Amino acid sequence: MKTKLIVTTIGLAALTFACATNPFTGKKTMALVPDSEIFPSAFQEYNQFLSENKVIKGTKDAQRVETVGMKIKTAAERWLTANGNATYLKDYKWEYNLVDSKEVNAWCMPGGKIVFYTGILPITKDDAGMAAVMGHEVAHALANHGQQRMSAGLLQQAGAVGVAVATQNKSVESQQLFMQAYGVGSQVGGMLPFSRSHESEADMIGLTLMAIAGYNPENAVFVWERMSAQAGGQAPPEFLSTHPSNQTRINELKKLLPEAKAEAAKFGVVFK
Repeated sequence: MKTKLIVTTIGLAALTFACATNPFTGKKTMALVPDSEIFPSAFQEYNQFLSENKVIKGTKDAQRVETVGMKIKTAAERWLTANGNATYLKDYKWEYNLVDSKEVNAWCMPGGKIVFYTGILPITKDDAGMAAVMGHEVAHALANHGQQRMSAGLLQQAGAVGVAVATQNKSVESQQLFMQAYGVGSQVGGMLPFSRSHESEADMIGLTLMAIAGYNPENAVFVWERMSAQAGGQAPPEFLSTHPSNQTRINELKKLLPEAKAEAAKFGVVFK
């Protein structure tokens, strides 16, 4: 009994000290698996995905993905620097690729590894629409949503009592946890859906990033309206699977617009 109490105490201590405050959300979140382990797995799986899919290079659409992505990256850097977190992205290795696929999807792995599928281009329509999707997906990475999901997976595997022991063996578990957290290697080749709370955070961060990058955040509403029209009243595509109805989400995005515009105004970007 005494041994069990000691291990439990150590486990709770591990949970206490393995929390990190995210600069974008201001929340303390579990970080049992550090970026130093997550990023190498992300980079490896990203390269594997690219090797197994048709990556489009040299086209106007491929260039747009890179150009918009770089603007979103710069917006994130500007916001972080202004808020005292200039080194937050120091280990990111940004990369933007367009992949030939009918899937209506896009995603960003930890460390800034981004994929857009050609199937979503008719929905994004223009650079502003692409920025809306790009900002949202990058926001998941910046808010460490994957890290939180991996940490939760570690807890589920080990149990609260065994956390202290499990965290000593993270390097062995991290690859498996990464696969579970992101669903890389699945038929779709994308990431598993995030929770609604994570999606809501990504909506707010994404709107802010696209606005700072110079894209009117109102275009995000137009993107989801087109997404809703394509769904035709049926179940939303996988890209929106964890959200409430499309109309509910559109209404929520409209409520967030003033805050995103106000934040962009701090950087001299003003929308009429």
